[in-house]
Amino acid sequence: MPTTQRVLGMLDLLQRRAVWSGPELAAELGVTTRSVRRDVDRLRDLGYPVESERGAGGGYRLGSGRRLPPLLLDDREAVAVAIALRLAAGGAVAGIGEHALGALTKLDQVMPGRLRDKVAAVSESMVTIPGADTPVEPELLIELGHAVRGTEQVRLDYRDRAGRDTERRVEPYRIVVLGRRWYLLSYDLDRADWRTFRLDRIRAVHRSRWRFTPRPDVPDPATHVQHAVTTAPYEHLASVVVDAPADEVLECFPPTYGTVTELRPVDHPDGPACRLETGAADLDELAWYLGRLPGPFIVESPDGLRARLAAIAQRLARAAGQVEPDRHDPATTGGDY
Repeated sequence: MPTTQRVLGMLDLLQRRAVWSGPELAAELGVTTRSVRRDVDRLRDLGYPVESERGAGGGYRLGSGRRLPPLLLDDREAVAVAIALRLAAGGAVAGIGEHALGALTKLDQVMPGRLRDKVAAVSESMVTIPGADTPVEPELLIELGHAVRGTEQVRLDYRDRAGRDTERRVEPYRIVVLGRRWYLLSYDLDRADWRTFRLDRIRAVHRSRWRFTPRPDVPDPATHVQHAVTTAPYEHLASVVVDAPADEVLECFPPTYGTVTELRPVDHPDGPACRLETGAADLDELAWYLGRLPGPFIVESPDGLRARLAAIAQRLARAAGQVEPDRHDPATTGGDY
């Protein structure tokens, strides 16, 4: 590999992960550790602040320097990019939040302090109109982004669903964007299990600087977080088969409200169909939600949901003038609602 290409490859590796040992870089680049040391000196000569630390847990890292490294950006451009990335990472631009967070984490890692002050000044002077969801502070995203990329154990000041303030020691693995909310997939050290945390409920992040070894049983981040958000918090869980295409069902039940799986023709030969898995605090609420589905559906579980659907169907039919109410049946008179 030519020297210039190898040096640029090392720069890319240093931006992907917080710390690399000399042997790790040598293995990735296919060179000796002596060549790694020479290439590190070349990066330093170009203005990139490559730091080195001896001992266990040490290695090479890309630090923040006295001036912005030569990224083909002047100060004003760097400030403009940082502000735009902050807005995008906060969800201002749909579909690019995760990529904006990755770029913002890299830029923040090497940005000089004087430019951070400029970015902070502009951010403080801006006024945004919040949506229905609680916004997440960009600084929180940056800290968690560094911890995830650096496999660094952190301590969270967290407020749970019941409003209780707790302290959680976790290994952060991935930040997941679901709808307009941000979630952190982590391994909770005190509970010895995988946990999902809403970022808007995290009050503070305390980085420990202790690196952890990634676990071999890391679940798929998107699947795990979606299941935790749409089913785990609820007392009643439902599974229904809907005679409608999956994309139509997703319009009524977006990923934050349920998991939609398209069924194969061999499993459902009568036409397009999908399985919806969702949950609610009580069966009546769940029944009303399912009434929004765009096609006929069959309840697989729970059994008690069928009775609630029947009662609601009779109420709606009576309201439409199609049946006479039974004065002695509370299911049709609405006496139990």
